[in-house]
Amino acid sequence: MHNKTLAAVAAGLGLLALSACGTTDSGPSSDPKTVTLVSHDSWNVSKSVVKDFEKRSGYKLRVLKDGDAGQAVNKAILTKSNPQGDVFFGIDNTLLSRALDNGLFQPYEPKGAGSVRPENRVDQDKHRVTPVDTGDICVNYDKAWFSAHKLTPPRSFADLAKPAYKNLLVTENAATSSPGLGFLLGSAAEFGDQGWPGYWKKLKANGVKVVDGWEQAYYQEFSGSSEGRKAGGDRPLVVSYASSPPAEVIYAKKRPATAPTGVAYGTCFRQTEYAGLLSNAKNPEGGKALLDFLLTREFQQDMPLNMFVYPVVEGAEVPADFTEYGPAAKDPETLAPDRIAANRDQWVSSWTSLVLK
Repeated sequence: MHNKTLAAVAAGLGLLALSACGTTDSGPSSDPKTVTLVSHDSWNVSKSVVKDFEKRSGYKLRVLKDGDAGQAVNKAILTKSNPQGDVFFGIDNTLLSRALDNGLFQPYEPKGAGSVRPENRVDQDKHRVTPVDTGDICVNYDKAWFSAHKLTPPRSFADLAKPAYKNLLVTENAATSSPGLGFLLGSAAEFGDQGWPGYWKKLKANGVKVVDGWEQAYYQEFSGSSEGRKAGGDRPLVVSYASSPPAEVIYAKKRPATAPTGVAYGTCFRQTEYAGLLSNAKNPEGGKALLDFLLTREFQQDMPLNMFVYPVVEGAEVPADFTEYGPAAKDPETLAPDRIAANRDQWVSSWTSLVLK
């Protein structure tokens, strides 16, 4: 998901990531005492947590950030015979089948896997990936803009196609961006295989703007983000995350009493992120130690205020700031992994023809 820190979200679940802890550079390490994590740009973790992992495991952590989740997954598949690292973190349910079908991961069941909530578990027979976090891809709105224009913010997918919201929405390219793809899948879950193309025709006629990735949408086009205001963003609706409003509060220079942005909860799609031990990893033992660590309560409880995602481990606590300003969607759209696998590529192809051409 992605990140989702305001210097940077997620996804991730995504705000722009602050610099990664551990070292970040460009290639695999030959040092057997170094374990290399490949991830999207939203990876972010507290330095103290990294130090604990390194102290406990005896491995030095290197982090390689490789762009948006979609880009990072594609690159990992292309380099799978000589991978850039040992563990990949940040593949989500929208892209999971592509990685599994391409043999990106080797089996490993981490210690602590039994503490993952049952609804988040996948690939139970082979254990090629480990669930790490969840988040909700949702339309965010600029509260000040809607107040100034005396317009009620949209609440649902259907609302977004209404004339009142013409030329207000910016979304990400479903072919290149994880939240863009999640929003497309959410519309397919809402309107069905036959209904979603007609919905997108309405959105296109209603002036939806499509950009390559989350960062551009949220930080340049969206009028409600701190960076977007500076950049002259003029779209008061953006496809982002339910966890974006708390990031706007927590990372503000002067902390506001309430979040400047809101969430249209009727537009949410539940995203789960996974990590896996890369096939042909140079340091599989280090990779296994890292996967074990990702399921510890220490790491799980560190994620909300660093990557703006929710833990998947039973009993992991979420900070009050996070739940107050960005509660998870109560009834998000979901799609079964096999349905995503069967339809994703064809849906994206159809969406591209429909919306971008």
